[in-house]
Amino acid sequence: MNYGSSSSGARGATRRVEYGRTYVVRPKGRHQATIVWLHGIGDNGSSWSQLLDSLPLPNIKWICPTAPTRPVTAFGGFPCTAWFNVEDTSLDGRDDMEGLDGSAAHIANLLSAEPPDVRLGIGGFSMGASVALYSASCYAQGKFWSGNPYPIYLSTIVSLSGWLPCSRTLRSRMETSQGAIRRAANLPLLHCHGRGDEVVLYRHGERSAEILRTSGFSNLTFKPFNGLGHYTIPEEMDDVCKWLRARLGLDRSR
Repeated sequence: MNYGSSSSGARGATRRVEYGRTYVVRPKGRHQATIVWLHGIGDNGSSWSQLLDSLPLPNIKWICPTAPTRPVTAFGGFPCTAWFNVEDTSLDGRDDMEGLDGSAAHIANLLSAEPPDVRLGIGGFSMGASVALYSASCYAQGKFWSGNPYPIYLSTIVSLSGWLPCSRTLRSRMETSQGAIRRAANLPLLHCHGRGDEVVLYRHGERSAEILRTSGFSNLTFKPFNGLGHYTIPEEMDDVCKWLRARLGLDRSR
């Protein structure tokens, strides 16, 4: 499968973006779930693949793609790996719908090749977490922002130190469809955030959780961490492991 490029999911767009290397961590036991894990801005899939490979989750296959290199407004237009363009890491900045749709479509494409009996999920850190949350909204509505159908069934979403894109319009878009409300309510979502986060402020993570809940994502667990900055710690990853085992019904043995 070609993991290197993808066309944008935005309406009428034909521009293609080039993704970096995709790293895959194979399951060490029976393959029960596949999760695409998305890095933060300026990073790549390698660093997270190494951490995920060390987790006591032998039944999960991890796919860790690398975002395209693109100019980022928040950095004065300096190019770096980013899933979408961003002005600031809050809920009030302008949303790059072409970039969000393109990355969400690329992730869905990665998961579409997985076996039919395997549960599918998306997780990430920082900007990667934001794309995971955006993908959750696309899944619930059954379509991308462009109107193209969302092609896969999701069983879980994990967000670490992220914020919710399109937060200003999510509730009104969800209210137009009972099917969207039903899919949102049935999607387990773990949203973790450090109270000491100096990059994506804690209040933005907390407000994202509130908007998700009021928009129909009632199966959401919001987990704050006292003193945690914009990074992860073993305690947080332990909670992620416990949560995934419970929500995905994973085997405890290899």
